[in-house]
Amino acid sequence: MTAEQTESPTRSRSQHQRRRRIVQAAAALASRGGVEAMQMRTVAERAGVALGTLYRYFPSKMDLVVAVVSEELDMLEKSMQRRPPASTGASASATELLMRATRGLMREPELADALARAMILAEVETDFGSRVTGMMLRVMGVAETATDEQRDLVRALGSVWALEMIELLRGRTTAEEIQVRLQVVANRLLADF
Repeated sequence: MTAEQTESPTRSRSQHQRRRRIVQAAAALASRGGVEAMQMRTVAERAGVALGTLYRYFPSKMDLVVAVVSEELDMLEKSMQRRPPASTGASASATELLMRATRGLMREPELADALARAMILAEVETDFGSRVTGMMLRVMGVAETATDEQRDLVRALGSVWALEMIELLRGRTTAEEIQVRLQVVANRLLADF
């Protein structure tokens, strides 16, 4: 048995809460000053943990940024479960999901910028593309039946959205323009769903 398996439930809960405090502290700092504001020492102080404890949970700043992105994806997924897309049809449902994500991220542009940088520059392995693809397949109602080609098409739509988000963060487009373009691309890519 590993040490993790023999830990008491209280200890595991405590560790989970500590990790959550760290991620929330990092997200709060990023929302005010981007990735640059997420200094490990500042995150540790804000979370009320020792710097060594922070590094035990997150060996690098990028690991911490990836955890913040994961937390944002968790919140989006919960939001979609509570309030599924009102749209009907594959392309409309997928576009609605991506636009909800866009609006959610743009409520905190500094955090959105930090998350975009993490997706582009992450040297650690992430599952962001797979998670967004999975969410789209679920809201489209085809998660269990989609072919590999259909999954690839949905993932391509997610890639288009990621590039559009970068343009939005750079002030080169608007959310309304993104929605129009995403709907056009979704209509083409997802026509056979």
